[in-house]
Amino acid sequence: MTSPDDFRRLALSFEGAEERSHMRHPDFRVKNKVFATLGYPDEAWGMVRLMPEQQEDFIALAPEAFQPANGAWGRQGSTLVRLDAVDLEMLENALAAAWRRRMA
Repeated sequence: MTSPDDFRRLALSFEGAEERSHMRHPDFRVKNKVFATLGYPDEAWGMVRLMPEQQEDFIALAPEAFQPANGAWGRQGSTLVRLDAVDLEMLENALAAAWRRRMA
């Protein structure tokens, strides 16, 4: 089980990562590009911006923890993360993939 504080700590551990706010919930950026958010759609969730292929992999590995966001965002790789269902290592891997995508 992962807490919002764990999500925040991991997201901010990546080089150049900073926390801001977007639509009344925290987001995490690198090079001014969002790679993760916290508290969307509610406090039980986070979101990571993956490549669609990565999204498929994470969902296959842990379907109880990952699901695509609704609509076009989800088809483009935005992936919801259920905090109480994801372990820290899997979350760190997903955040790292999202961070690398936005660093490119």
